[in-house]
Amino acid sequence: MQTGQKSSTKPVRRQRNLGQLPAELPRYEVVIDLADTSCPCCRGELQRVGESRAEMLDILPAQLRVKVICRPRYICQACDTPIVQAPAPPRPIDGGMATEALISHVLVSKFADHLPLYRQAQIFERQGITLDRSTLGDWIGRACWWLRPVYDRLVGHIMAAEKIFADDTGLPVLDPGRGRTKTGRFWCYAVDDRPWCGPAPPAAAYVYAEDRKGMRPTAHLANFRGIVQVDGYAGFGQVVKARADASVKLAFCWVHARRGFFEVHASTKSPIAAEALARIAALYEIEAEIRNQPATHRQAVRQARSRPLVEALHDWLDQQLPRISKATKLAEAIRYALRHWEGLIRFLDDGRLELDTNTVEREIRPITLGRKNALFAGNDSGAEHWAICASLIASAKLNGLNPFAYLTDVLERIVAGRTKITEIEALLPWNWRPTGMAELPAAA
Repeated sequence: MQTGQKSSTKPVRRQRNLGQLPAELPRYEVVIDLADTSCPCCRGELQRVGESRAEMLDILPAQLRVKVICRPRYICQACDTPIVQAPAPPRPIDGGMATEALISHVLVSKFADHLPLYRQAQIFERQGITLDRSTLGDWIGRACWWLRPVYDRLVGHIMAAEKIFADDTGLPVLDPGRGRTKTGRFWCYAVDDRPWCGPAPPAAAYVYAEDRKGMRPTAHLANFRGIVQVDGYAGFGQVVKARADASVKLAFCWVHARRGFFEVHASTKSPIAAEALARIAALYEIEAEIRNQPATHRQAVRQARSRPLVEALHDWLDQQLPRISKATKLAEAIRYALRHWEGLIRFLDDGRLELDTNTVEREIRPITLGRKNALFAGNDSGAEHWAICASLIASAKLNGLNPFAYLTDVLERIVAGRTKITEIEALLPWNWRPTGMAELPAAA
């Protein structure tokens, strides 16, 4: 295979933002008129023949307000009937002052915009409201108590799919008994059928565990049946070994297989590594052509065009391995690819599969940003709250929803008892329809 050949596929040029502002944004007009409408030459009256209009993007800073709940009291003048009054509406926090909207604002600020609670407290302080970080943390904990059924149903939806993605990332968690942090894990499970026009709505859920032992994904995937797309972490292999009926199969990630060759080429300019990279790139060129096509079409194209390339790559790797030192990084990269070969080529026979786990790794990045800003979770319960909120926010964004509008409405429905526990399905992001507050545009 020639490594110098350039791809005929032109990169998609990103469309420039020419200044169009969304039509759904509210608008206000500022009219700038002449102070004198008489003609500067003859002093006759000028006639208006049109106008020029230009739009600028403005901002109204977030403003706190006080919601006053007034419940009139009534008595009967004709008898001794006790005072009659409408019952007080339920609150998300018993006796608390925070509305569902304010709590949602805190959730989105922390888990979508990655603002630690101490920074949020500083922002509230600038508006004259003193809120301790522990108070904000209590609000999050109570919100998660209300949202837990929705989160559990979200996880159930993902585990009911026939093909999912899985990955994990570390999370420092305070360990009060030891006076320092321990390293917990967020396991992320995601489903996204859009690349092959599948029926399942996209979703992502995080599950917190105290460590990275193989028993964790084995427990999480206890009821799963299908294919899991993963990196090379050996713990996922335990999931397969625990199933005598082979009801779980692993599809491995070509990005991880490519990484070893990329690192070798970056440091040594090895021609063998360059050749491996070129051969893998050829597979991705084919994938770019069949993205967003039905699974049957993707499978047919892969059988006709990708399979010969993959088989040739395997033979070529087999030939190269004996020619290089076993102790080199290049040999390690080749052995990694050959060791995971069965899972790497699974995409050839199933058009639903992707070449890599980029889908789930994109959902890991927000956790990384939040971890960088917050440094650690306060305890195991705090980490579980993080998982619940981040899951609902990530899934809302995957379905084109504004997380603040979504969480506010969901909390209002659950707290008010308008949605029964048997109707939680209606609150999942892809089923949700706004009530009460106005629809807001989706957040980026």
